[in-house]
Amino acid sequence: MAPHPRISYANNAYHFRHSLLSEASGALGDMGTFLPLLVALTLTSSISFSSSLVFGGLANIVTGAVFGIPLPIQPMKAIAAIAISQSFSRAETTSAGLFVSGVVFIAAVTGALHWFTGVVPIPVVKGIQVGAGLSLVISAGITLQPLHWLHPWADNLTWALLAFTLLCATVSLPRFPYAFVVFLVGATFAAILASISPGGSLPSPSIWRPHLVLPSPGDIRKGIYSAGVGQLPLTTLNSIIAVEHLARDLLPDYPSPGITSLGISVGAINLIGCWFGSMPVCHGSGGLAAQWRFGARSGTSVIILGLFKLTLGLVFGNSLVDLLTRFPRALLGLMVFSAGLELANAGQSLNYGARDLWEVAGAEDAGDRGVRESLLQGQVRRVRNKDLEDDERSERWIVMMTTVGALLAFKNDGVGFAAGMLAHWSFQLPRWWRARRV
Repeated sequence: MAPHPRISYANNAYHFRHSLLSEASGALGDMGTFLPLLVALTLTSSISFSSSLVFGGLANIVTGAVFGIPLPIQPMKAIAAIAISQSFSRAETTSAGLFVSGVVFIAAVTGALHWFTGVVPIPVVKGIQVGAGLSLVISAGITLQPLHWLHPWADNLTWALLAFTLLCATVSLPRFPYAFVVFLVGATFAAILASISPGGSLPSPSIWRPHLVLPSPGDIRKGIYSAGVGQLPLTTLNSIIAVEHLARDLLPDYPSPGITSLGISVGAINLIGCWFGSMPVCHGSGGLAAQWRFGARSGTSVIILGLFKLTLGLVFGNSLVDLLTRFPRALLGLMVFSAGLELANAGQSLNYGARDLWEVAGAEDAGDRGVRESLLQGQVRRVRNKDLEDDERSERWIVMMTTVGALLAFKNDGVGFAAGMLAHWSFQLPRWWRARRV
């Protein structure tokens, strides 16, 4: 379940008072994946740009206030990819988003989602996280490859190199607002280009006027079968299960959101916003890692981002599209690259520090370096890391890397999950058979 409201409020208020700049920087950490898909879907008329900002902003504000952590609002990437490549109408995109969110919502309230989470081993979850992180790194490389070293002046590999140098120089400075600085530079370049380019235009007031989207039976069929079915495992694995685990890893001393509450959150956001042409969204482990990497430690960061989105959507709307299409790919690519590395870094705790390796410690373990105190549902408990045999470490590594390899090879979280589970069962079935014969 979600943390108690007083805990969320206290965490948000503390970071608002003591690290506001870091929270603001972290809020922009996920822009590298959010902006390109938002703009591309708008240009194909697959979504309403202004509605996506308004409902995305409201979702940021509510989740930040309720959960008290930098829980991201990201595009549903499989739906976005199909909608862009096939030029979906708004009604078809809406159908896909409603299908996925409806299934997830029902699975959450019936307990099916919680049961599913309990049977997925940690090495498979880590594999999904590492695979998603490396996918972002590859995506960043694809974005940067077409660029030249010196031209055009505002979007070239020289700027990417400078941004990478700044990233390396500030790794040991967690409070440095890297994402804020990079985003500010990119927005300035985009504004200059929009003002001097033929046909370019700067944003102007354009009040949001909501329009209801009502899909036809044909829209529903195409949306579900072409995009919704492929998105469902991605949302379940990366937006809910992986997020719940990553939140525990990154913020071990804060109550993380539960599987059921995350499922209800994803469902409710889309079951409201998609009817108005809003982009189908979910929570994502990549976005959480990116926002954490750039300074976010509480819901304050996404509340700031939500207020920013909401204001832009209500006041400027579609007049922002020309400006955003000119945002330098060199800088977006570096932000995606950094976010991918941070997410892939989750794999390092596979055999030491992973959630399934912590067990309740007794008083006799108080002096053990592997013992720590963990806040869980408002209570403090002492836990220690479980020691593994070499064979166990090897098996866990093989399962994780099988998941990673299949995910990257087929570019599909569902295939990676299936491969990882098969690898896991290949180790567990012989043990089960031997135990049964005894």
